[in-house]
Amino acid sequence: MIIKGIENMDGGNIMSQIQQGGKFVIYTYCFSIILVTFRRSSNIYFIRAGEGSVKKGLKYTLLTLLLGWWGIPWGPIYSIGGLITNFRGGKDITNEVLASLSGQQAQ
Repeated sequence: MIIKGIENMDGGNIMSQIQQGGKFVIYTYCFSIILVTFRRSSNIYFIRAGEGSVKKGLKYTLLTLLLGWWGIPWGPIYSIGGLITNFRGGKDITNEVLASLSGQQAQ
């Protein structure tokens, strides 16, 4: 699993940031090729406490705006869903990441 934004941070720093409002998020995007639409998720991003999360997902939002609409019927549907998710700051997956990390440490 690739997590962007935790470089040079240890587990204590990450947990401290989460307690202050930090979170792990993913962004969604889609692109269409004629009649085929692909919906994907970004790598995981760590958003520190007080940091905006919409800006980090901007490249996925732009990709969807430019290339997502063209597949019928799913292009517009997936594009609208992805744009809503990204403009809300991405999908918060903090609990899932913490569960995964604690499971790896227990082994």
